[in-house]
Order: sequence, then structure tokens, then C-alpha cells
Amino acid sequence: MWNKIRHRRRAQGPFHDLLPATLLAWRSASGWATAIVGIAAVSALIPVSTAWLTKLLLDRLSLGSDLATVILLAAALALLGLLTAVCSATRRYCDAELARRTSLFAQDTIYRAVNRIPGLAKFEDPKFIDRLRIAAQTGGTTPSQVFQAVLGLATGVLTIGGFLVSLLVINPVMAVAMVLGAVPTLAAEIALSRRRALTVWRMSPSERREMAYSLLISSATAAKEVRLFGLGDFFHTRMLDERRRIDDEKRRIDLRTLRVQFGPGVLSALVSGGGLVWTVVQALNGRMTVGDIAMFVAAVAGAQGGLTVLVSLIASTSQQLALFAHYQEIVAIPVNPAADVRSLPATPGQIELKDVWFRYGPDHPWVLRGIDLTIPLGRSVGLVGANGSGKSTLVKLLCRFYDPTEGSILWDGVDLRDIDPDLLRSRIGAVFQDFMRYDLSAAESIGLGDLAKLDDREAIEESAKRAGIHQTLSALPQGYDTLVTRFFLATDEAEGVPLSGGQEQRVAIARGLLRDDRDLLILDEPSSGLDAEAEHEIHSSLRNHRRGRTSVLISHRLSAVRDADILAVLDDGVIAERGDHAELMSAGGIYARLFKLQASGYQEAAAR
Repeated sequence: MWNKIRHRRRAQGPFHDLLPATLLAWRSASGWATAIVGIAAVSALIPVSTAWLTKLLLDRLSLGSDLATVILLAAALALLGLLTAVCSATRRYCDAELARRTSLFAQDTIYRAVNRIPGLAKFEDPKFIDRLRIAAQTGGTTPSQVFQAVLGLATGVLTIGGFLVSLLVINPVMAVAMVLGAVPTLAAEIALSRRRALTVWRMSPSERREMAYSLLISSATAAKEVRLFGLGDFFHTRMLDERRRIDDEKRRIDLRTLRVQFGPGVLSALVSGGGLVWTVVQALNGRMTVGDIAMFVAAVAGAQGGLTVLVSLIASTSQQLALFAHYQEIVAIPVNPAADVRSLPATPGQIELKDVWFRYGPDHPWVLRGIDLTIPLGRSVGLVGANGSGKSTLVKLLCRFYDPTEGSILWDGVDLRDIDPDLLRSRIGAVFQDFMRYDLSAAESIGLGDLAKLDDREAIEESAKRAGIHQTLSALPQGYDTLVTRFFLATDEAEGVPLSGGQEQRVAIARGLLRDDRDLLILDEPSSGLDAEAEHEIHSSLRNHRRGRTSVLISHRLSAVRDADILAVLDDGVIAERGDHAELMSAGGIYARLFKLQASGYQEAAAR
């Protein structure tokens, strides 16, 4: 459906988004927009008025007019100069305020749209990431720029119209020649603007790679390996290669622009030069006054300058709108809930996977192949298997980060696809193997697990105690209010205190356990980064915490899941074995082989 929207938008032409962009700016700050319109209207009349007053003044001076008239005309010119200065300064402030408010409004809109995306697929699509980056960059600036460009076009037409009327009175041929000469220039500039917008899109992957290499060189996360393996120059070279590729593309566009603009520029100079010679000849023959000459020069300069600005505005607006299309496509991402959205029953029930097949794309291999599994109410299910067997993918389906390609997942008889994702996730607590590290205070890093408890220090500390991290956080310089990062400074300019990897994992566990009243608890390798003693401590705590709860456990250390009520062994996307620990050990299959292999490793280590 999204592709259909994109193709339809492309077919509608480069100026299709002119009205939406202008209205967005107007809705963002209607008062400031109104003020800008008023200032622009006044500013549009000043150049022509100045030219006519200059003509009248020169004619009065050459004819020896009375002093009062001359002073009055001079005062009027001075007043117009003052009005120009006032309008210019006020317009700059109003434009800046409009840009700020429009940027805030657009940023709010685009990230609301991003937050509406229920799953993960789009965030794993490089084209979507490029589109989002361009949308974030241009969505906040384009509407105000387009609004100002529309005003510039309107005022430019008024100003140019006044000058062209003046030229028609003096030299109609010159007026027509100037208008006709602007048409091919305008067409060429619009074509160039669209090529520039296409270049921005085409260069987006290179810009992202350049950014990625620069972060590898400068980030603390990569610093150890970069320095140990001597990778700095390697990534530096790649970063510069991407920058050169980008610059080469921009250089080609600039050369094309030079070729397009050079011819019309020369022609414009020849036309105006010829017109000036004609005017001087007319004046020498007594057919024009000094004021007429001044008026002609002002009209030619004003009309040519105005037409140049007008062409530039139209071309730049075309480019901005081509980029703004990315913003429009992001905010128009359809969110299609099922026609019959059903609520989860207030009383939780069992979860059933029925013939579930899944792959990450049509060209990708099957990750899950015909999974049938029941997770009984109040019981624990342990998922066991080698890397790539489908364990974490199954968890992603339970959280509805993806929907099954085929088959269904039922929660107390209700298909997950018929449930609002936000409602579903509000009933789930989880600790993921690839947990997040937040550049926040210790209390906030835990409180994010349940925003309703963000200010509930007692609940946060209790969760930290279950994760075995309470004493560590209490001993920090500002206790739980200490920033656990060095990425920011605290408000008192104190540096944060970074945690070790194991401590960060305990904070992530505490964050997941803050949702202690949820119907489903998912523990995906919650202790993978901990030492043996810490792992034992965590699993003992988690075992007590999940007693009587519906839970799904994943761990490569089979000792951590051996007490699960049901063990399901995944092998190449299918459930190869199921049962409890004793049953699977008796069966002598995959689970028994893996368990004995791990146990023998510990026994050999102990013997040494």
C-alpha cells in the first residue's frame, strides 16, 4: 500500500506538495505567517515606488521645479528607505520565528508517525532509514522556506509587474524580450532542481556510511578495538572515500548548473546593454528625459533582477518540494489495524502457536517452519537451540514486532493480529539479550520499564534489589540520581559514572522486572554477560519472581532453563523435541547431548 502511495505522489508532479507545505507553515504559526504576508506586501511596492519617485525627482530638478516639491519628493524617498530598513529587519525576525515554530511542528509530526509504526521491519530497511533521515532534515525547514518562497513569488510578481509595465511604456520590445528570455531559463532550472533532489536521495547511503565511519573513529564504544587493531586510518580512509564520492556528485551538479546559467546570463547582459544604448540614443535625440533614463535603468535592473530571483525561487522551491515528498511519505505511512480489533480478555489465558511459519522477506529463508507450541497459563516454557534456530524470532512474534508469514498465534483464543499492539505489549514484561543502554540517571534507566512507575522510587529500588544492582546504584555519588553515562554532563556539571557491562545488564534486568504485574514474562538470555556466580544469583532471583507466572525463557546455558515446566528444542526452525528436563535427558536427543556437553565442560574445568 505504501508503494502505491509513493508511485501516485510521483505521478502528481513536482509542485503537488506546494499547498500542503504552505499550509503546514501556516498551521504552525498563523500569527507570524500573517505578519510576514503584511510585510511582504508592503515590501513589494517599495522598489517600483522608489523608481517612480526617483524619476519624478530628477525630472523636477532638470525642469527647475519649486523647492517645496523637490523636498517633498526627497522626503518621500527617504521615508521609503526607512521603511525598507524597518521591513527588512522585522521580516528577518518573523521569518526566523516562523522557521522555528514550523520546525518544531514538523518534527513533532514526523516522529509521531514513526512512533505509530508497530513493528521492526521498516527500521531494518535501509531505504526507509535514508528516507527518514532526509525527511527529518527537510521536513522542519521546507515548509517555512516554501511559505517564504510563495510570498517571494507573489511579491516578485508584483514588483516585476510594476517594472515591466514601466518598460512597456518606454520600450515594449525590451519588456517582451526579457519575459521570453526567462522561460527557457526557468525550465532548465526546474530540471536542475529535480536532479539536485535526486542527488540528495542517491547520496544518502554514502552520507550514512560516512557518518558511520566517523562514529567508529570517535565513539567510546569502538575506541578499544579501533586502537588495539590499528583501525583508525582504515576507517578514516573509508570516511574520506565516501566524502569524495559525495563531493564528486555535487561537483557534477554544480558544473551542469554553471552551463545552464552561463548562456542566459550572457544573453541577459546583452539585452540590457542593448537597451541602455537605445535609451541613450533616444535621450540624445531629445525623445527621453533624464528621469526617463533613470526610470528605464531602474526598470531594466529591477525586472532582470526580479526575474532572476523569481526563476531561482521557483527552482529552489521545486527542489525543496521534491525533498519534502520524503516527509510527506513518512507521515502518510498507513497504520492498518485489523477491521475487528479485539481486546485481550481481562483474565489471562494460555498462548498457542499454530503452524507458524516466518521469514523476514520474500527472498529470505524460512526462520520458523510450522511451529506448534502451547504456553500454558502460569507455566514456564524454555526455548533451547543453537544460534539461528529461531528462538529470538519466536519471541519477536510474541511481542508482535512481526506477524507470522503463515499460521497464527492466539492469546486465550484471540489472534495477536486482531489485538492493538500497544495493548498487547502493555501485558508483557521482557528482558532482551540485546538490551539498551540509556544515557540517563540510574533511576530513569530502570523506570523506563514502566513509565507509570518512573517517579516511584520504592518500586524502582525493589526491582533493582531483585536484579542484584541496588547496592551498586546506592553507592554512586548521587545515588539513583547519578547519570550512568559520560555522554552528557549533569545539571551541576558533574560527570556521569559509566557502569560495567555486567552492571548495565543488571540494570536492564531491573527495568524488565519493573513490570512485575504483567501477564507474560519474556527472558531472552538475561544473564549472558554475567559471571557464573552472578548468573546463579540472577537466575535464583528470577526463578522466585516468575513462579506461578506465564513465562518464556531463552538461554544457551541449559542449567538456567532446566527447571522450566516445558522445554522446546528448536532446530533449523522446527521444534525437534519437547518435554521437561528429565524426559529430554531420558530421550537422549539434541537436548541431552547439549546438556552433557556443557556439563562436561564445567566438570573438566573443575578437575583442573
